[in-house]
Amino acid sequence: VQLQAFGGGLVQPGDSLRLSCAASGSGFIINDMGWYRQPPGKQRELVARVSSGGTTHYGDSVQALSIVSWDNAKNTVLLQMSSLKPQDTAVYYCNARWRYYGHTYELESWGQGTLVTVSS
Repeated sequence: VQLQAFGGGLVQPGDSLRLSCAASGSGFIINDMGWYRQPPGKQRELVARVSSGGTTHYGDSVQALSIVSWDNAKNTVLLQMSSLKPQDTAVYYCNARWRYYGHTYELESWGQGTLVTVSS
């Protein structure tokens, strides 16, 4: 499974931003998808995940108001962030945990990362 992320860029404090990530490939089933981020000089951390059943989980350190959703038909995960703060500046990475049809072993894929800079 390959992941392609879209969105990101320079925004001002208080702005909103939407990130999207599309999964492509064949013969797979996605168990869940999500977003992580890596602020400058810090470790990668969870922003939000959503399961195939719609269960969501958000990271404790996310400053912005975030809503994660998944378009199952398009194998795309969306992250809507509002009230962005400078502390939300980071490279945002898309992640998917998936398996091949007829198999139970779970695999993991990462997107290439997209930079979000929150600055006035």
